[in-house]
Formats: sequence, C-alpha cells, structure tokens
Amino acid sequence: MTLISVIIPAYNSEKTIRETVESVFKQTFSDFELIVINDGSTDATLKIVSSIQDPRLKVFSYPNAGLAVSRNRGFSLSKGEFIAFLDADDLWTEDKLEAQLKALQDNPEAAVAYSWIDCIDESGKFFRQGFHITENGDIYAKLFLIPFVTTGSLPLIRREALIEVGGFDESLAASQDHDMYLRLAARYNFVAVPRTQLLYRLSPNSMSTNIRRHEVTSVLVRERAFERAYKPLPPQLKQYSIANFYKDVTFRVLDMSANPLRGLEAGRLLFKAVEYDPALVRKRVFWKVLLKIATMVLLPPKLSQYLINKRQSLYDVNALFIHIKREPF
Repeated sequence: MTLISVIIPAYNSEKTIRETVESVFKQTFSDFELIVINDGSTDATLKIVSSIQDPRLKVFSYPNAGLAVSRNRGFSLSKGEFIAFLDADDLWTEDKLEAQLKALQDNPEAAVAYSWIDCIDESGKFFRQGFHITENGDIYAKLFLIPFVTTGSLPLIRREALIEVGGFDESLAASQDHDMYLRLAARYNFVAVPRTQLLYRLSPNSMSTNIRRHEVTSVLVRERAFERAYKPLPPQLKQYSIANFYKDVTFRVLDMSANPLRGLEAGRLLFKAVEYDPALVRKRVFWKVLLKIATMVLLPPKLSQYLINKRQSLYDVNALFIHIKREPF
C-alpha cells in the first residue's frame, strides 16, 4: 500500500504547475502517489502535466468545480495512509514529507503534522516570512485566535482523521482550509515541524480581488465553529478571533502596493477590527496604521508609495500583528 498520497488540484496553472510537481518529485521520501486533479483547465495545464513521466503520477480531468470539490475528488481516488494536499502554485522543500511523516510516526496520538511557511512572489523569489509558530498537542483554542495552520498545502494528515471530519466543505466559497483545520483540531492533536517547509506563492491581485469573499467566509467559519464547539471555549474567544482576522487582513492589504482604493479598503477593515477589539484605538500602532491609510487614500499612488518607502519606520504596520491576541483566556 502507498504510504502517502499527494493531491494537487489544478485550474489554469500552466505558469507554475511543472515547478510544483517537480517539488514533489524532489522529495527525500519517495513512497508516495501523486494525484493531479485537472479542474476543467482551459490553458496548457493538462498538456504540461501529461508530459511528465513518472509512474507515481496519476492525472484525472473533471469539469470545473472549484478547489474544495477537487481536493475531495483527489482524496476519494487516493490510497495512502497519510494525505498531503498541495496547491498548484506552491512549493515544498525537499524534506517536507519525510519530516512530517516522522513527526506523526513519533507522535501516534497526533493526526496532523504541520510546518512553518515563507511567502514567495510570482517569480519564486522570497517575499516575506509567513507563520513561524510552533504549537503541539491540543491547539484547538489557539487555532481560533491565529490560523497558523493555514493553507491546504501545509500539513500531512492521517487518512482516518480526514474520513472522520468529512473532507472539505464544498459549500464554502473560501476559507475551506481554516474550517477543515478547526474541525480536525477539535478532535485530534497536532504536531509541529519547526522549520520552513512550504513556500507559499503570493499573487499581487489575489487579496484585492477576493477580499470581500474571504471576509464573509472567514467570519462565518469562526462563528459556526464556535457554535459547534466540541470542547468548552471561553466566551470572549469568538470576539477576539474575529478581531484578529480583521487585524491580519488589514496588515495584508497595507502590505500591497499603494493606491486609494486599497487604502479605503484597509480603513474599513481596520475599523472592523476596532469594532471587535475597541482597546486597539488606545494603541500607538492604530494611529500609525491610520496615517498610512490616509497617505494611500489622499495622495497619488506613486507619491504615496514613495513616502511609505521613505518613512517606513513611521508608516510600519508590522506592529499591528503584535497586538493580535495569541493565548486563550
């Protein structure tokens, strides 16, 4: 029996799919099958994947149905005792599968192994550090506060655990990953591999295009998970979980290139964060963030970007993330 099944959903991924697949075949652990679900691509994705010669590779094509459906389709076709999902534009380091498998074998009470993340740009160059958080065991309450087990490309999961929680929620337009990990964390322990093993590719348009959809589903997932909680949770946890989401997404919008529309969107998100965490207005960082937003909104994009780069220490909003509550009450 194949020990690990790797599942890659791919939709119009011709620019990155070969590099992503190669990052799987470069793994130091080799006892895996690779299932690529071609989700109705209209570009050269299928042609590129079909040209790759390796007996471990299996390619299946379906009409376009979205990420969650494609992941569930791949899982239904898989045979592995452990399951790893990988988005078609992300990359793994060579030791990802080996290290996570060892972590699960050394910790039989855990059902999910995860690692740290760094972000790359469209060309594959380092962009910024992602989540470097190490938490082991029962991480349920902490995962409400910070989704440090985030993208679907990150963990290695025991097959029986995925069967137990029922796969990805196909009714969600976004935030399927966080929903899945909350359901897993409610029932199982997690184990961390404390080093970067996922290179998460950022698209300059993805956040600005999908921010409203991401907002709606992220809040819904948190509220729904809290209502269905399998363990007692502090009543304040939902409030601070949603506040943390708005702080984080404000930071991510402001981390993009400056323009007035993004500034307005960041302002809306910042005041949503204040709605859930009123104490934020008493923090110096709030006024720094507000100043950066005003610069983006009131000045032409080139000038505002120049000033932001010139006065980075003044406009720096990285500190906003520091004020995210990290510990359950």
